[in-house]
Amino acid sequence: MNGVYTDEWISKLPVFADDGKKMATRQASGKVLNAIAASMPMLIGGSADLAPSTNTNLNGFAGFSKEVYSGRNFHFGIREHGMASIMNGMAMYGGVIPYGATFFVFADYLRPAIRIAALSKVKPIYVLTHDSIGLGEDGPTHQPVEHLAALRAIPGLVVIRPADANETSFAWKYALQHKGGPVALILSRQGMPVLDQQKFGSAANLEKGAYILKEATGTPKAILLSTGSEIQFCLKAAEQLESQGIPTRVVSFPSWELFEAQSQGYKDSVLPPAINVRVAVEAGVKLGWREYTGDRGSMVSIEKFGASAPDNILFKEYGFTPENIVAHVKAQLG
Repeated sequence: MNGVYTDEWISKLPVFADDGKKMATRQASGKVLNAIAASMPMLIGGSADLAPSTNTNLNGFAGFSKEVYSGRNFHFGIREHGMASIMNGMAMYGGVIPYGATFFVFADYLRPAIRIAALSKVKPIYVLTHDSIGLGEDGPTHQPVEHLAALRAIPGLVVIRPADANETSFAWKYALQHKGGPVALILSRQGMPVLDQQKFGSAANLEKGAYILKEATGTPKAILLSTGSEIQFCLKAAEQLESQGIPTRVVSFPSWELFEAQSQGYKDSVLPPAINVRVAVEAGVKLGWREYTGDRGSMVSIEKFGASAPDNILFKEYGFTPENIVAHVKAQLG
């Protein structure tokens, strides 16, 4: 009841291999939940009637009801604010770690309850999927644009947008161990490459908020910063820049809040002040990124609402391509 439990569940966290297949981070999240569920009886939750889409059902466990108090799957109904408020009550009472899921665009409905959770320093975990224009044909009504900036503005809320399946596993690890406030996991609908843990920086570094995912060949002349599904475009852009004699560092930046908690020495090691050619790449508004790009840097962002089309077409139309990122770097280099 006091939140003291064994660490057996940590050994159950899945490690994902780069087998050439893409995996949505919402799918990776579902695999993590089911891998650790048996070792964490206090972990309970559900969704606002979207369990199949948000991958939040705990397989093999009953639904909670007035007849079945032992159930661990909550069917909150299509009422996001009610869901988040119920989670607050559960977190305040203690003995359980509640999570609740919906599409990221509906975070607006949760906002008052998220604010209360942050103000009260209790720990519900929000699983917010379908995180960008990458969700595709559902169109602008379901495509988050301003929502990352809006959640990052809430004091005391830790926002994490993992770049692949392994970062998702470590995002859950952090969320479950975090003390004193809510955590929001921002997850994709579309598949993304699983980053090779032998080739790139370890996903365990997610807990530092930002880390060097791919180092430049030689002293970096440019830094690409990104989160979520856009990391893959930065990695390809870095290859192109390197082939043109421009050493480029790629930084995975899943959480501003976790990065700000690090020492100044660590922050300067990831983003050296002397390297001011920087491009941030994220499928949302650019508000706030100037803190990390600096006045000289630039941003590949979305400053208008989305559209209805397959994700690959939308990303291209909105400028999320290696070629556009390369152009941003070259414009800064002059």
